[in-house]
Amino acid sequence: MFGTSGVRGPVGEAVTADLALDVGRALATDGAETVVVGRDARDSGRMLTRALVAGLTECGANVIDVGVEATPTVARAVAREDADAGVVVTASHNPAPDNGIKLWTASGRAFGDERNDRIAEIVEAEAFEFAGHDAIGTAEQRETEIGGDARRRHERALREGVPLPDDLSVVVDLGNGVGRVTADALHAAGCDVETLNGQRDGRFPGRPSEPTAANCETACEVAAATDADLGIVHDGDADRMMAVDERGRFVAGDALLALFARREASAGDRVAVPVDTSLLVADALAEVGAEVTYTPVGDAYVAAEAAKPGVAFGGEPSGAWIWPERTPCPDGPLAACVLTALVGSEGSLAAMVDDLPEYPIRRDSVRTDAKAAVVERVAEVAAAEYEDVSSLDGVRVETDAGWFLVRASGTEPLVRITAEARDEGDAEALFKTARDLIERAANDAS
Repeated sequence: MFGTSGVRGPVGEAVTADLALDVGRALATDGAETVVVGRDARDSGRMLTRALVAGLTECGANVIDVGVEATPTVARAVAREDADAGVVVTASHNPAPDNGIKLWTASGRAFGDERNDRIAEIVEAEAFEFAGHDAIGTAEQRETEIGGDARRRHERALREGVPLPDDLSVVVDLGNGVGRVTADALHAAGCDVETLNGQRDGRFPGRPSEPTAANCETACEVAAATDADLGIVHDGDADRMMAVDERGRFVAGDALLALFARREASAGDRVAVPVDTSLLVADALAEVGAEVTYTPVGDAYVAAEAAKPGVAFGGEPSGAWIWPERTPCPDGPLAACVLTALVGSEGSLAAMVDDLPEYPIRRDSVRTDAKAAVVERVAEVAAAEYEDVSSLDGVRVETDAGWFLVRASGTEPLVRITAEARDEGDAEALFKTARDLIERAANDAS
């Protein structure tokens, strides 16, 4: 039921009011007495949130509904409200027809596999513990037209926790999502902020929700055509943050991860990264005497590793960034402020990116309804043909030339391919090898 980022899929198919009702019932049955609830801007979120709240209160939980807010805003509110859990109704970067449900612990960290499995087991067994008529939970709504207390507190935490410059020009592309707190914090600090796609609209008319280079061409054009010092782009729920430099170039996620990691880590520290991360990050950390520690792909896994002693930072090339001493969830607005502060102190995002070595990396996806069987078959073939094979998440093969990774998407019917080497020809050869393995596995699975 749960993937790497909660429940997610098409509304009316994988995600329904019945499911939201049952997840609410299960969460309360599992012991959550006070639950913070929020959602992104998708219209389907209204229906799903009502069902979720009904399930929670039906089984005795009290609900604090903070309304339409960024996922990190909601996650931060869980600990502040001394709640037992949090729920965000969001499909994050997925397209408009999708929605989802993501669960948060009392500390504001995403549920891990064990707790997600426990909720799924209660739902599947319909083992709900309903409250009596005199023990039904309450629901307090805190949503207002101008934004609630949760957002104001998030913004204040950003301004108080990050030494923001007051003389930069920043393009902020909200992608019709709920990441307004970024623009508010930068503006309050004195930055000149140009917003794009600032109107909340869960249909995402301005651009697709996922902040990729192809989807963020307008932000790149505006940054290049103006005196902007950098650009910030968010996905629909603002847990992700990607960037554009002052020349209008979309900054690769691996480069951002290297910059953040090198800034946060010192000698002896570790940085948590998923198995599809570029060698660039390990090399950047080696310069300061730190090293990477690999996790499965998914911000929940990175967050869990980042909570361990000696881990200074965690991040994913897809745009999830975690500062464990500040907040245990991916916080796109926090990342935006930290990057703006870094540009303010260093002077040029383009120069920082250009100083990093360039390693050719290839990423692509193959659509298949048999993703688990395909990856399982790839693992069998790779184990027979290669010496250095890891199954931490999918199949990662290390060679003298570089590495490639084949893994099933946790949220979509896709098998993802990543291949990297220090030489262009080697990267292409590894990528072709990985794709050929998938094609052979798909034929075997059909």
